[in-house]
Amino acid sequence: MNKVLVTGANGFVGSALCVALQARDINFVPVVRHANHDKQRAVGDLSVATKWKNHLIGCDTVIHLAARVHVMHDTSKDPLAAFREVNVEATLNLARQALLCGVRRLVFVSSVKVNGEKTTDHPFTFHDAPAPVDSYGISKMEAEQALLALSRETGLEVVIVRPPLVYGAGVRANFLRLMQLANMGLPLPLGSIHNRRSMVALDNLIDLLVTCAHHPVAAGQTFLVSDEHDVSISELLRMLAGAMGRRSCLLPLPAGIIAGLAALFGKSAVASRLLDSLQVDIAHTKLQLGWKPVVSMQEAVNRTTAYFLAHR
Repeated sequence: MNKVLVTGANGFVGSALCVALQARDINFVPVVRHANHDKQRAVGDLSVATKWKNHLIGCDTVIHLAARVHVMHDTSKDPLAAFREVNVEATLNLARQALLCGVRRLVFVSSVKVNGEKTTDHPFTFHDAPAPVDSYGISKMEAEQALLALSRETGLEVVIVRPPLVYGAGVRANFLRLMQLANMGLPLPLGSIHNRRSMVALDNLIDLLVTCAHHPVAAGQTFLVSDEHDVSISELLRMLAGAMGRRSCLLPLPAGIIAGLAALFGKSAVASRLLDSLQVDIAHTKLQLGWKPVVSMQEAVNRTTAYFLAHR
């Protein structure tokens, strides 16, 4: 691995990945939609027309993070078509141009949503049949399949990583809302929720991506990743509150009542994320790569909440 092109380099994961590559003295090209400084390379919106050649010169590896991401209230007239345009077609365009420029390996950051939305009797594993539910998950699955087909045709080394919820310093969206609730100390009706959720700290995901970029065994494989410490929503809220020096106040309302009330107010999707389980088994990742999480969940939560308190 001599030179790495990183797409989505100013995103939550991408910016942290660039910091890690710099710390390890790995040469990289940070590609973004709109450049904020002269070290970044701007390509505009991702599409089948995006020109990559000038940015790929000298690169032997690509870590592809840029994507049309999952949103709660998609306003697109045809969400699946919009996701496919960026996550499938634009990704294949990048991969084909990378081949022409001599790139050896492409690490594709997919999503656990390719596996599905929830688990019941056992965690997701790397060899489970894909079962995406929403347009985002479907587009990521189709991108994986298209890249693997291209790999079989051309020899491009494709590595797929499917993370669950990623958290760390500067995290936004659902995890940020949980921190805000924990910090407020308001009574929450989640004391009886005993689901199990896998998550991955930003530092752990970054370390795995760097490993996948150079490890000889990684080529052609799909890896799940987590902190290897699954928690219920009630446990997570207690961890967040404790890390911020707050007392948690969780009321023991049965899950069925919460789900019923959420459905009444049109919030079933929100309730599912709070009540359902979603676990991943990373035994294959650890065995194949000799990899393990570099930070514990408690340490990662402490860092995340410290950043939140300093920048709220």
